[in-house]
Amino acid sequence: MRWLAGALVFLAAWPAFGAGGAGHHDPIAQVVLWLAIILVAAKLGGELAVRLGQPAVLGELLLGVLLGNLGLTGFTGLEPLEADPTIDMLARLGVLLLLFEVGLESTVGQMLKIGWSALLVALLGVALPFALGWGVGIWLLPGHSEYVHAFLGATLTATSVGITARVLKDLGRSQTSEARVILGAAVIDDVLGLVILAVVVGVISAADRGGSLSAGDVALTLGKAGGFLIGALVLGVLFSRKLFSLASRLRARGVLLALGLVFCFLLAWLASVIGLAPIVGAFAAGLILEEAHYRDYVDRGEHGLEELIHPISSFLVPVFFVLMGMRTDLRSFAQPGVLGLAGALTAAAILGKQACSLGVLGRGVDRLTVGLGMIPRGEVGLIFANIGLALTVGGERVIDEATFSAVVVMVIVTTMLTPPALKWSLGRRRAP
Repeated sequence: MRWLAGALVFLAAWPAFGAGGAGHHDPIAQVVLWLAIILVAAKLGGELAVRLGQPAVLGELLLGVLLGNLGLTGFTGLEPLEADPTIDMLARLGVLLLLFEVGLESTVGQMLKIGWSALLVALLGVALPFALGWGVGIWLLPGHSEYVHAFLGATLTATSVGITARVLKDLGRSQTSEARVILGAAVIDDVLGLVILAVVVGVISAADRGGSLSAGDVALTLGKAGGFLIGALVLGVLFSRKLFSLASRLRARGVLLALGLVFCFLLAWLASVIGLAPIVGAFAAGLILEEAHYRDYVDRGEHGLEELIHPISSFLVPVFFVLMGMRTDLRSFAQPGVLGLAGALTAAAILGKQACSLGVLGRGVDRLTVGLGMIPRGEVGLIFANIGLALTVGGERVIDEATFSAVVVMVIVTTMLTPPALKWSLGRRRAP
């Protein structure tokens, strides 16, 4: 732990010593230094968070916030890192792999078997936070456009299924009725949240090209998003198993990993072609693929796809979280209304997901536990907010630094709140 902290201090200080050096430098040298700083920060932050009983992703985010605000102390050596295009591209790849992994954790069949409770919880868990987020925007950002209000609503819709699943597993309660409802609803939340994101981004992009917010734009984008997801899932289920079976005849090493990545990247590209966020395609690719697709590889002693993807995502995903933390400017909190916006968004995020527990049907399922399990926004909220940073209407960004910082605070609070709250709620009831 100490050597990790020492390495981070040394690496963070190094750019200040090397900035004035003369001579030719290979461009890759600067990139690998940035990566070294990010990875040390990610592992240090993750370790601290885990020791405090929090998800590692929270530590990665907070260490990024710390590094990104060293300029407040007069140290500016890391400022070029935030704007480095190569690091930004690696972070974007990390997001695709993250959504691909989340999709791999579920299957289309599981989604069809979750039951009415999970479906109703998911629908309420998307509609209510979206409405509350939009309302917060109208209330506290009256001078901003309706696109900002809609995007704030979109950032509150999804649930971080990874964080909740990890907490339930650590507590040994992943097989309870509450866990099945939470995880099933969270997966549907991710799908619906991505569809809403696609609609909002499509409408904003149309407005930036000179169009206007209309029912036709919404219907068209919604149709494209729904059509892509349904089409990709149906065609993928029909043909992907045959494709993987055919590829299993190849004896070269790394075929399964390469084919899985090709599948992920192609669907991400197709989503982008029809005007959707690439993460929609990556998530759909993960949902389509299941263990039966690569059983031939496992039977002959090779690792499964999730095991093969994990080392790559362990490298690239922290790049995204640390970079998102670094883009959180603490000086923005000095601006009037930013802390109020962060507090209102956090309250809307919590209340919206608590209200969704009203969708639980039947007896024997603790609604409070379900509502608490749906609270964390985690990586999903950050992904949505990061997309908002790149959107413009009339040359002005939809999500500015102050609004982005407020969203990050919401993500941090909801992520920190869930593990202890869920542990307390489950502890109220005897294990089945």
